[in-house]
This record gives sequence, structure tokens and C-alpha cells, in this order.
Amino acid sequence: MSDKKKAIENLGRRHFLRNSAVTGVAGAGLAGGFGAGALMSSREAHAAENGIEIAPGELDEYYGFWSGGHQGEVRVLGIPSMRELMRIPVFNIDSATGWGITNESKHIMGDSARFLNGDCHHPHISMTDGRYDGKYLFINDKANTRVARIRLDIMKTDKITTIPNVQAIHGLRLQKVPHTKYVFANAELPIPQLNDGRDLDNPDAYYTMFNAVDAESMEVAWQVIVDGNLDNTDADYTGRFVASTCYNSEKGMTLADTMRAERDWVVVFDVEAIEAAVKAGEHETLGDSEVPVLDGRKGSKLTRYIPVPKNPHGLNTSPDGQYFIANGKLSPTCSVIAIDKLPELFDDAIAPRDTVVAEPELGLGPLHTTYDGRGNAYTTLFIDSQVAKWNIADAIRAYNGEEVNYLRQKLDVHYQPGHNHASLTESRDADGKWLVVLSKFSKDRFLPVGPLHPENDQLIDISGEEMKLVHDGPTFAEPHDCILLRADQLNPSRVWSRDDPFFAETRAMAEADGITLERDNKVVRDGNQVRVYMTSIAPQFGLTEFTVKQGDEVTVVITNLDQVEDLTHGFVMVNHGASMEISPQQTSSVTFVADKPGVYWYYCSWFCHAMHMEMTGRMLVEKA
Repeated sequence: MSDKKKAIENLGRRHFLRNSAVTGVAGAGLAGGFGAGALMSSREAHAAENGIEIAPGELDEYYGFWSGGHQGEVRVLGIPSMRELMRIPVFNIDSATGWGITNESKHIMGDSARFLNGDCHHPHISMTDGRYDGKYLFINDKANTRVARIRLDIMKTDKITTIPNVQAIHGLRLQKVPHTKYVFANAELPIPQLNDGRDLDNPDAYYTMFNAVDAESMEVAWQVIVDGNLDNTDADYTGRFVASTCYNSEKGMTLADTMRAERDWVVVFDVEAIEAAVKAGEHETLGDSEVPVLDGRKGSKLTRYIPVPKNPHGLNTSPDGQYFIANGKLSPTCSVIAIDKLPELFDDAIAPRDTVVAEPELGLGPLHTTYDGRGNAYTTLFIDSQVAKWNIADAIRAYNGEEVNYLRQKLDVHYQPGHNHASLTESRDADGKWLVVLSKFSKDRFLPVGPLHPENDQLIDISGEEMKLVHDGPTFAEPHDCILLRADQLNPSRVWSRDDPFFAETRAMAEADGITLERDNKVVRDGNQVRVYMTSIAPQFGLTEFTVKQGDEVTVVITNLDQVEDLTHGFVMVNHGASMEISPQQTSSVTFVADKPGVYWYYCSWFCHAMHMEMTGRMLVEKA
């Protein structure tokens, strides 16, 4: 063995972890702190050397969109500064913007507004010809089986869809070419079909489905029943194939049951065949849902099942479009699947394992792989608390029997990394500049804040031959994954357009009431429903007083007439649980019940003017 190979293999922490790797994944992380102090002391030097300091007034080169984990939101960061720029509420309640409180947001959330939680995992940006087009970002909610769409011009959620017939949407990816027609979403947990009380104690009758959501209408286009379960997924660069990992081919109902098999599989879906089957009527519907449901279990012409080791997790497409790479989790290996062999597989000309062209051994707990666009892959090793850099072509040569070292470097990260994401890596344009690693534990990296610790997002420079860790960033509530694109690939609005569909229903209500939103400050009564229309322009509301009766349902509609960028107003009705944001040229509305007589002040909650504190008004509630 060469000295270089020995050095690479000895870089790791595995000698700390060998005795604990089998007995506990999280416990193994407690050994990860050795040597952390020395690395911390050199962090500022690394930052200066790699030029990540963004001076006051300078702008970042990349946008990063982070899932908000079980906070249920999406977070926007600048890269490489790692500065948090914005939080976009999606499945959560946010009193600052009024998300989940305003009528506009409740309309978007629909029936699922009754859920007060969300669990976001995988944010992904729409594409045209395999390149980010900056139009939409999509995000899943594992907790309540939903998929949401965010408009990137206004950075607001505009559609939320609940997926029928399944539970726990986890893996989510987008069709890359010719454009994002579909959002592909994996339902992770098998349930009885139908799930109406039948087959409760009969797991053999449990199934889950691969789901396709129309990216424009956000309606579920079709569903495909599979064997086993579904975890992570990704699409190819032809538009035909999508692949998903399965870690529970056993359909086990307990931890031990899910670990019995030495191999699970990657299931590959033929999108063109599925579309043809839907068109030909080769499907059924389940229960009250009208969504076409197709059978993709073993033996179906719609799917193929490729055995891979053991409890695989991440599934990532290389930016050159040649490979799906499945990460082993309970195997130290990744399985490299050649996409150009998949047509032969679907023609039954080759065996499923013939599509596997490499299976490099990387370390303990490989979870996710990302790429630099130069032929190298970067895989997180959860148990080893490392990122392994390896060369795909060399791994294929080694699989074919050549004596070649495919490992390039292993870098310690802190600690227990899950997802990683390199700049532009899920598009054709992967540029190999920055790598973000989202670590599940932070332990000794930050000031202690009690028993609940933050997670640790780390920034790594991958522009040279060696990876260099240059930044730690504490973050809250397990942001699960992120995606990076160049700043010039987005064009966010600076002020709202007055005809924006986001508040179209509110505009229609005003028109029915004979109100011109840009001018009128009036109260409209309809029985015990009162609609209060007012404008705002710093530092005053158009109405500073209105009167209602006890028990009235009050809807306050405010139109911000300010046209100055960044001049946002807020509205808070004291002691009524009502608050909302009204950005320049936006219309927002909120509804509440005036249940107690008396005087109730309202005020602007977003600082807007030197006289901001004086921007107030009164609601006078008369006794019933």
C-alpha cells in the first residue's frame, strides 16, 4: 500500500469509533471532539486565506436555501458569508409576517391550516434544461404529508398540496429536463390501502407510493405503488428515469425487522412508461381520491429494482448525468449506477446488478453524496464524522480490478453530518467552489445554551485539491438539507405588483364591496361581519378609529401605498391574536372576532419611520 493511501486511511476518527459504531450511531458522535480545539484556533486563518469575509455593503455570490427542519420553514442564507437573510414560513405559524394568521396565507394552506407543525426536509429549485431557472422552490412536509411551492420572486409560499393515499413525504426532487414538469415525492412509511381501519394488524397489506405533482397546478398527477418503502430520490438528465432508495425492503414494523436483509434496493421509475400507462387508462383510484394509481411492484413494466447494500439512504445524480449514486448507511459503500444502462435493464437485456459499475468503500455511515463538476464526489460519513472526497472514474476502475486509489481526502466535520451540498451541484452547472455540510450535533463548538443544542452548518472550500473547513454556523431545529445557486440566477421583486395573484381573493372581495383598495378608507358592515378597509403610508394608517359591536367578525384589509423599497408596515390588533406584514404595494387582510367590549389599540409592528411609534389607531367595541 502506498504511503499516500495509508495517510488517507489513517486520517479518520475510525480508530476512536470502532468499538462504538455498531452499538450506537449517536453515541459514536461523542468521540468526535478530539482535536476540535486546534481546528477552532485556526478557523479565522482559514477564513482569511479562503476569502470568505464579505465586507459591509458587499453582496454574497450565492443564495442558499435551507429547509427549516421541524420549524416548518425555509431559510435564506448568503454564501459564502453564511449570513441569514430571510425566513420564509411555509408549514408553520409566523406572527411577524402573519403567515398562518392572515386570510391570504390561510387560503394557501387550505384545509391543512389546522396543522400547527411541519417538518421540512428537502428544498429544490425549478429547472429548465437541467439548469436552475429561479422560478420556484419546492419543499416537503414529512409530518403532515404535504408539498409546498415558494415563488422566488416574492419569497412567499403560494401553493400547498396534501398528498392522498400515503403518509410522510420524505425524499423530494424535481424533473430536470426539458423543464420541471413534475415534482417527485416519496412517501416513506407504508400504510394499508385503503387506510380506513382495515388491515391494521396485517403489514403484508401495507404499501407506499412514489408520487408526481404537477409543478404548475400543484395537483397530484399520478402515484405508483412500490414494494418496500421509499427514502430519497433524484431524477436523471433525460427526463425518463427517476430513482429512489428503499431501506426497508422487509416492510419491517420494528427497528430490528428493518435491518434483517443484507441488501435492500434502489427502485428506478420509467416516467415515460408511467405517463403512457396513465394515458391508456391502466390505473385505478383509491377511496375518495381521483389521482391515478399505478402498480409498480416487482414485475411491473414501470419499475426495476436494483439490489444494493444495506439500508441505503441518499440518492444523488452526478451533474454530468451519467450516474445515480446510492449511499449505503449501514454499509461502508456507495453504489454507482450507470444511467445509460437503464434502457437495457428495462428491456430485460441485463440483470439489475449489471447497472452497478462501482461500489467504493468510503467509511462508516455514508449518507449523502454531492459533486464538484470535476469528476469528484463528496460523501458524508455519519458515524466517522467526516466528508470523504473520492473520484468516480477511479472508483469504477477499482471495481473493474485495477489497483487504483479512488480516495482523495477525508475531512473531519463536527459532528455526525447528514446532507451535504456543493454549489450548483444538482444542476449541469456544478462549479466546485463551496460545500455546505449540515451536521446533526454541535456539542463543543459553541457557547452552551442548555440541554437542547443547536446543529452546526459548516462551510468547506472545495475549489482546490484539498477541502478546507472555513466556517461554523449554529442553526436551530435540524435544518435538514440546503441548495445553492448563483445570485444572478434569481431576480426577487423589490416591491409588490398591485395585480399580484397572491392577494387576488382579497382584491375580489374589495371589488364586490365597491372598494378601491388604493384609495378608500371605509367600513363595510354585512350583518355581524365587518370589513375595515384602510390604506397605510408612513407614518399613518388611513383609518385611526373604527367602531364595531361585541361579537362582530372583523376583517381588516390594509394596502401599503408606500413605494419605497424596504418600507414595510405591520398591523397588530392588541389582545386579539392578529398580526401581519404589509410590504410596499402589498394588500394583506386578517380576520378576528371582537369578543369583548372596550377600546383596543392597533399599531404598526414593522419599524417604518421616525414617527413609527405614533402609527396607531383604535378599535372601539360597543356592548352587544
